[in-house]
Amino acid sequence: MFCLPPEYYNEMIAHVRAEAPNEGCGLLAGKDGRILKHYRARNSEQSPVLYSIDAKDLLGYMRDMDAQGWDLLAIYHSHTHSQAYPSATDVKLAFYPDAVYLIISFQEPQRPIIRGFRIQDDVITEEEVDVET
Repeated sequence: MFCLPPEYYNEMIAHVRAEAPNEGCGLLAGKDGRILKHYRARNSEQSPVLYSIDAKDLLGYMRDMDAQGWDLLAIYHSHTHSQAYPSATDVKLAFYPDAVYLIISFQEPQRPIIRGFRIQDDVITEEEVDVET
């Protein structure tokens, strides 16, 4: 189970809403499964159907995590018009098997749905996401 404190959930939702109509994306880092940092990334694709975190930005985020002794816990992005499930492109570009891939669907814009997945060797396994109260 991936535990998501409400402040990080709210930050992620606000971030991806602000990026609409394009997909929004970012990272969550921490230690021992506890989120300590939200990296609000820029989608270098500027696309409603694709996302990519700029390589230079990603390197900076990873260096910061290493300096803090943190792990990459989750990578998130939005699906602006489709369900919260990994696309074929999402699976092909899933390079971090230890991270949870969080997908936020805005099929119903007033009721975003978030789901989590582990993706390893093209195998998708759903990870329950608990937005803590």
